[in-house]
Amino acid sequence: MREDHGMSRRTFVKRAGAGLAAVSVLPTIIPQSAFGANDRINLAIVGIRGQGGAHISGFGKIENVRIKTIVDVDENLFPSRVKEIREKFGYEPGTEYDMRRAFDDPDIDAVTFATPNHWHALGSIWAAQAKKHVYVEKPASHGIWEGRQMVNAARANGVLMQVGFQNRSRVNTRAAIKLLHEGGIGKVYMGRGHCFKPRGDIGRYPDGPMGPNEKFAFTVDSDSYVGPYTREYLEKVHYDLWIGPAKELPFNRNRFHYNWHWNFEYGNGDTGNQGPHQLDVGRWGLNRNDYPVKIKSSGGMYIYDNAQNTPNTQTTIFEYEDGTIFEFATRGLPTNPEGQVMIGNIWYGSEGRLEMDDGGNWKTYMGRKGEPGPDSSNIQAEESNALITVGTGSSGHYNNFIAAVRSGKQTDLTCDIEEGHRSSVLAHLGNISYLVGRELRFDGTREQFVDDPEANALLKREYREPYVVPDLSMALGAR
Repeated sequence: MREDHGMSRRTFVKRAGAGLAAVSVLPTIIPQSAFGANDRINLAIVGIRGQGGAHISGFGKIENVRIKTIVDVDENLFPSRVKEIREKFGYEPGTEYDMRRAFDDPDIDAVTFATPNHWHALGSIWAAQAKKHVYVEKPASHGIWEGRQMVNAARANGVLMQVGFQNRSRVNTRAAIKLLHEGGIGKVYMGRGHCFKPRGDIGRYPDGPMGPNEKFAFTVDSDSYVGPYTREYLEKVHYDLWIGPAKELPFNRNRFHYNWHWNFEYGNGDTGNQGPHQLDVGRWGLNRNDYPVKIKSSGGMYIYDNAQNTPNTQTTIFEYEDGTIFEFATRGLPTNPEGQVMIGNIWYGSEGRLEMDDGGNWKTYMGRKGEPGPDSSNIQAEESNALITVGTGSSGHYNNFIAAVRSGKQTDLTCDIEEGHRSSVLAHLGNISYLVGRELRFDGTREQFVDDPEANALLKREYREPYVVPDLSMALGAR
């Protein structure tokens, strides 16, 4: 509950604005917020395992931000997260297993999503329709069509929607992009993105709960398995809600926590997991707001014989209308860096190249001999105060979202949903080319493939009732 018992000016303005939005759709106008510097912003965090823990830590420490509700279909996760919030921030949040209950709460101002990819679009759209501002993790969507509906939902409902491409709020990265756009390595003619991140063998497991003595353990970076998935554990999992808009399949430990990434029904492989960060930065560095016109992707599942149906090695080549090339590659097995980059980007220009790792650290190599040029070592001291306040990494991106919610200005977001959607589309284009097994031509103005019914059928999935992503294009006269 709020500490004030009357209707504040902020609440009055917010509710009045919601009523007006129902009468008249003004898709290009974001209404001014009534949030002052001392007004509390109440959050709901949807998806509290893995990256959801980063949301709790990052948003929870921002001044005048309170995590009012945590939401997850796995109720086994609630006790530890409630304890964490109590110990870190001195209060206990409410808990819900159904995100819609959080959206119904008039005291919730904004919602963050760290759910599996197949829930990003519908959850964000529901939240926007409830007049909540949205922060959603990458990729923005599970597919191209539903990503466009997220843009439509944000515009039609007058809310801010930020995508979790943290590099957009990283001082070092912004400085590198500025250098590229100002000709620091000459005319940029090609970019590359790398996700050279060895992944383990997930194996194969039968459907259904585990026996009491069965073991299923893995560690991906710092994200360790939580379980075991015994019948008793699954009694606190709302599995129908977890499936949501996806096709109904029986529970399998390889289609649940984390390993959903490696199943196209819920995830997008590493091209749509780690990849969107490098796809976003790569597109940004190339200064491309248009879509590529040709896409060719190939790869496969090598070495392992397991339940994964996404490739562990994949290379995609994007070609733009003027001939500019952008290459992106994932390698899930032991490999070498290219340049100094295992996970990151390289841009090639007429006067040199710029290499950047996934932490935003970068160096330039100039001329044919690759002589050292400008780098990121002293960027923060040289940047303007306006850029420094953006911050670094996830923390800066969270702060940027909250600052934009306070200002009510879409232009204050460093990664508005339109930007996040366009970068996420690259991952989906690569995966669709991989799935159909050939080069594709893409019409970016329509967000459709050219004369290719098979590829176009993969732009949109069949949604499971009642978890259907709505078509919001007609309300805006959009695609």
